[in-house]
Amino acid sequence: MTRDQIAEAAHLLLEARRSGRPIVELPEQCRPNSVSEAHAIQDAVTEGLGQEVGAFKANAPPDAEANRGIIYKPRIHSSPARIPAKEVPMCGVEGEVAFCFTRDLPPRSTAYSREEVAAALEACAAIEVVHSRFQQPNDRTALEKLADCIANGAFVPAATRTDWRGLELGKLHVTLQVNGQTVLEQDGGHPTGDPLGVAVALVNMMRSGPGVRAGQYVTCGSCTGLRFLKAGDTCIVRFDGLGSAEVTFTA
Repeated sequence: MTRDQIAEAAHLLLEARRSGRPIVELPEQCRPNSVSEAHAIQDAVTEGLGQEVGAFKANAPPDAEANRGIIYKPRIHSSPARIPAKEVPMCGVEGEVAFCFTRDLPPRSTAYSREEVAAALEACAAIEVVHSRFQQPNDRTALEKLADCIANGAFVPAATRTDWRGLELGKLHVTLQVNGQTVLEQDGGHPTGDPLGVAVALVNMMRSGPGVRAGQYVTCGSCTGLRFLKAGDTCIVRFDGLGSAEVTFTA
């Protein structure tokens, strides 16, 4: 993609964020053809919004290139959170294991090790709120959705814990409740079984750019699948040994 094509794609996604009116698609000439192009569109949206990056959602599939989506600081709500449904009309929720960085991990030429990254993290339960800037996100390509920060609408972290190192984070017992009713209960469920590995991948993605900063979060993939709620609903996700996060979508 050319700089102009990246800028045009970013402009369309930026206007969809500002207006609250989703778009049908990106024009064919403005659709990313690689993870790096999708990240470039995200970065251009970030520059246009002028909002601080507060967190990332990250993926590290074993058979594909790692990728990340940006979560802006105004979209982070500490648990228990109350979020107007009109701000995230899809009201999608995913229960996730997340981490908060306790110190900067700046750019450098050599890869960060798993132990280096783990030493800079506190862990928490979290809910990712899903909302897309596309009218029908399931009809868009994976790279278009990546350009839209992988459909992030908001992020709800619980209190962080320092004593997480003894937990098998990919195998924790997880419970998801909606309006007091248990709708999912299982052991594990993480896409790779290794949330920490996803955090390591995020740090090494960012080391060739701005790095990551103390106080930023990374959320590491859904352990509960994606569920769509509505105004008035309350969702609680609980990971045994880690804690629970809660969000209510207000009318």
